[in-house]
Amino acid sequence: MALKDVLRKVETGWSPVCDSARPAMDEWGVLKLSAVTSGKFVASEAKRLPSEVLPRNAFEVRPGDVLMSRANGVKALVGVACPVKQVRPRLLLPDLVFRLVADPDVLDPEFLGIVLTSTAVRRQIEAAMRGTSGQYKVSQADVRALEIPRLPLPEQRDIVAAHEAFERRIGDLERVAQKRSTLLSAAVSALLRGQDSPGTTLETMMMSCEPGITLGTHRAPQKRATGYLRVANVRMGWIDTSDVAALESTSNDRPRYELVAGDVLVVEGHANPEQIGRAALVGPAEEGLLYQNHLFRLRFDRDEVVPEFAMLWLNSEAVRSYWISRCATSSGLYTINSKLLADAPFPVVHIEEQRKIVETWRTGIRAVDSLRGQIAKLRTIQQGVVEDLLSGRTRVNRT
Repeated sequence: MALKDVLRKVETGWSPVCDSARPAMDEWGVLKLSAVTSGKFVASEAKRLPSEVLPRNAFEVRPGDVLMSRANGVKALVGVACPVKQVRPRLLLPDLVFRLVADPDVLDPEFLGIVLTSTAVRRQIEAAMRGTSGQYKVSQADVRALEIPRLPLPEQRDIVAAHEAFERRIGDLERVAQKRSTLLSAAVSALLRGQDSPGTTLETMMMSCEPGITLGTHRAPQKRATGYLRVANVRMGWIDTSDVAALESTSNDRPRYELVAGDVLVVEGHANPEQIGRAALVGPAEEGLLYQNHLFRLRFDRDEVVPEFAMLWLNSEAVRSYWISRCATSSGLYTINSKLLADAPFPVVHIEEQRKIVETWRTGIRAVDSLRGQIAKLRTIQQGVVEDLLSGRTRVNRT
């Protein structure tokens, strides 16, 4: 059946100029696109509405809403949807997000959130998507025309219950992984703080520091599309390759911008001062990719510096304190430049001691990666089970 037959309304929101800070509980705020594009509703991803701007109460987000991103520079993030179960007061819908309000007599909102992630609906969204200048979008008409399974409410709720059972198990594993990751970070931080060694600067220890490719309309992928890493791919301590974008490469790009295992990527700027300069190591899986200009690529003489040690140090409390003390912002985005990066503190630690610290980290990270592998496997099983339930190939066993 067409989605329009079971919806009360589809609407877009409002995006006034906001402060970069998060709103306090008694303040009005406007959701950021990131509140939706993770696939889960994240109410903390919001910007503060200036006190002199009157809120448009009609756009306040409410429990039971299903939110969907309507535009993004990354195709995979267009049409990402999530149901709103609980939400604090005074959060407003932005104009890059649709609010879908289900008819509760025939459509469960949480079921709708699940359906919108299904393979069949994603194919429809991708077919309807349009894009200009790197911005992809879908219209309200496209959303209303989506075909979804026609199932009675009890069966919809059975599917929601099955989905939530997986979510609970995955959530348990995610909490264990987060706890182990936090303990590992604390252990590595203690080892780094314990280095009673003379200090120098990053400039004296690295072989090169290069920014990446500046993007533009001429870089829209055509005949020579090549994957490249963006700021969003470079997390603190690891690289997320689940969503690698593409650009149009030239014959001169590879010698200059190609990544090799052992490179360390550093983020140029971030709205959160705790994330300024976060670093990640390029591994074999990322070799051959290019990288954008909001990232710095560092290379080291491996007889003097273990790349993993450099990454750990750049993510340490000492370097984060350095960034916070020197970076200022008037636009809501904290940025660093090559001179600040070159002047960052760096300890002179014997190569064997570096290797010991790195081995401690590797042992811990293997345990965390094992848990992440279990989570990924459960996600795959969950998706398969839900797809079978939506298609009618299987039914929920109520016994």
